[in-house]
Amino acid sequence: MRPEPFSPTGTDESMAGPPPGCPAHGIGPGGLRRLYGPEAEDLGAVYEKLRAEHGTVAPTLLHEDVPIWVVLGHSENLQMVSSPSLFSRDTRLWTALQDGTFKPDHPLMPHVAWQPICCHAEGDEHLRLRGAVTGAMSTIDHRGIRRHINRATQHLVNQFCEEGRADLVSQFAEHLPMAVMCEILGMPEEYNDRLVQAARDMLKGTETAIASNAYIMETLMRLTARRRAEPEDDFTSHLINHPAGLTDEEVGQHLRVVLIVAFESTANLLANVLRVVLTDPGFRAQLNGGQMTVPQAVEQSLWDEPPFSTILGYFAKQETELGGQRIRKGDGLLLGIAPGNVDPRVRPDPSANMMGNRSHLAFSGGPHECPGQDIGRAIADVGVDALLTRLSDIQLACEESELRWRASISNRHLVELPVHFEPKPQQDVKALPGHAPVPSQRTDWEIGTKQPEPAAAVAEPQPAAPPKAAPAPEEPARPKGAWRRFLLWWRGY
Repeated sequence: MRPEPFSPTGTDESMAGPPPGCPAHGIGPGGLRRLYGPEAEDLGAVYEKLRAEHGTVAPTLLHEDVPIWVVLGHSENLQMVSSPSLFSRDTRLWTALQDGTFKPDHPLMPHVAWQPICCHAEGDEHLRLRGAVTGAMSTIDHRGIRRHINRATQHLVNQFCEEGRADLVSQFAEHLPMAVMCEILGMPEEYNDRLVQAARDMLKGTETAIASNAYIMETLMRLTARRRAEPEDDFTSHLINHPAGLTDEEVGQHLRVVLIVAFESTANLLANVLRVVLTDPGFRAQLNGGQMTVPQAVEQSLWDEPPFSTILGYFAKQETELGGQRIRKGDGLLLGIAPGNVDPRVRPDPSANMMGNRSHLAFSGGPHECPGQDIGRAIADVGVDALLTRLSDIQLACEESELRWRASISNRHLVELPVHFEPKPQQDVKALPGHAPVPSQRTDWEIGTKQPEPAAAVAEPQPAAPPKAAPAPEEPARPKGAWRRFLLWWRGY
């Protein structure tokens, strides 16, 4: 029997939730599940309970018990994002915002507050603003950016390679996307630790988030003024000079969206891919054995652990139906990326390998699909490959169970990813590609969790030496140096 249709405008507030300490404390007014609080620490489990109780679209409560729908079905999410006549991203349409249910000091207000950006625009205004962003994106030299990603990776690895240990979150995953995006936007001189920390702090919603946002906007508005006066061949200049004629405020706000979304999503993607490589023997074996390439590993991560688990939000422009639920005009909906990716109808086995399948929801879809997804993929592909090439013996420096996560309704990311490896010398990041030897195929990576050292007094057991009479069959003849040429092509040289 299906539950009574839920609507933010029709919730019975007279139904009191259970008292604190009650086993059902994750249930709020109207008997609805909360997406926050102690019972929602594992949101993946909450989504599965909601799927069992309500189907593909479920009624839930945000912080401070603000009602909202969460879309759990893969096809229902695609239907929502691809129906601009029914669902809008203009937050001003949300009934909860209009009637004061969603208060100005709500902790999620930074995600909801309307801004003059393409993410919140519709119709002709969306076409104007989005056209400027995609037009500027089309001018990016992707081969040149891949070279920059490789150099930036080598530079970051140089900072810790001699130590023999590192935290791949704070020393790599959070820095590489920012370094690359500063280059793309045309402000490489602005890339520094403070910018990285400000971006992370702003997304955490801490007490200093407003100050961090102000610092980032000051940096971007300074760049806008500089490029308005002296344009160069970079994303910012092309955005300013696009026929859409964006104002300085519009340029600055779009630079902020591009920078912050790329930073957060790609930092999470890098950390997720590296964690799986370091902890999943099956995944690692496929990568080491050549059954999976780094780009395929990245794509698998986008299915299993999308950088953003949900996006707030979409808003009904008129009364409609979605997933068998009655959606009223002004209702808010969460784009359920993570639950949609494990919808049993498209993925009966959540652990299944999705190699070659790009139908995940990680980059949304429809008119508001992420325009910079190819840049994000490139940062992850080149960055992970270059890091593992430099540090081929890298291992996790703690037990997998000791890894800590920071979760919110929008995403879940690693706090740190400690690793250790044999200390390596620094490399000249400015050396021309032909000046450095190109590594052979990586068939001997030593990647995994920390292993005990073998006893010194006991000779290391040798597997019966591979019979010299039956050596591994040689690869089919191919021109000498083909692998070298392939690697140079792959890295953009």
